[in-house]
Amino acid sequence: MLNKVLIANRGEIAIRIMRACKELGIGTVAVYSDADKNALFVKYADEKYNIGPGPASQSYLNKDKIIDVALKSETEGIHPGYGFMAENAEFASMCHKNSIEFIGPPVSAMELMGSKIDSKKSMIKAGVHVVPGVTEAISDHEKAKNIAHEIGYPVMLKASAGGGGIGIQLVENETQMEKALATVKQLAKNSFGDDAVFIEKFIDDPRHIE
Repeated sequence: MLNKVLIANRGEIAIRIMRACKELGIGTVAVYSDADKNALFVKYADEKYNIGPGPASQSYLNKDKIIDVALKSETEGIHPGYGFMAENAEFASMCHKNSIEFIGPPVSAMELMGSKIDSKKSMIKAGVHVVPGVTEAISDHEKAKNIAHEIGYPVMLKASAGGGGIGIQLVENETQMEKALATVKQLAKNSFGDDAVFIEKFIDDPRHIE
């Protein structure tokens, strides 16, 4: 049983994890940005540490800062919640290298699933039918338009490192592509620290199987 856990997340996600820890008698450590200094999850934690400015790329996605806090607070485990560090294999590896328990899947699984592009490639290699699209990151909007014409509109732009529905945008025609691509790339960079974006055919009224 761990004695102290750092929650590398914010808001309701962090509170739920802290509540579970408290029920088990486990101490909790919150990390927070300047924008969240008065947030409820910060007040709920046993210990709290500021890790930087409001933008997630400078705080909740700052791997080195979070590890530094974990070592300083003598934390035994880090729970990433979902989003942010939850699918970041590099961060999980950093935890292990510093003898900190990463509460989540093994690094090998995260390396495969942390990138939707790599995940798609692995499924194709295994002979699984996938949604029509590309298996490479797209940064040029003219190339994106050409691919979309080949697939057929409407298409979806998706952040390769995205999760929880973040970093997905519907593009219904060519005139929307340039702005949509720039928007998704920036969102992906800010939310996940990775601006890789790919294109898939939009499926109307899909069924999601976990």
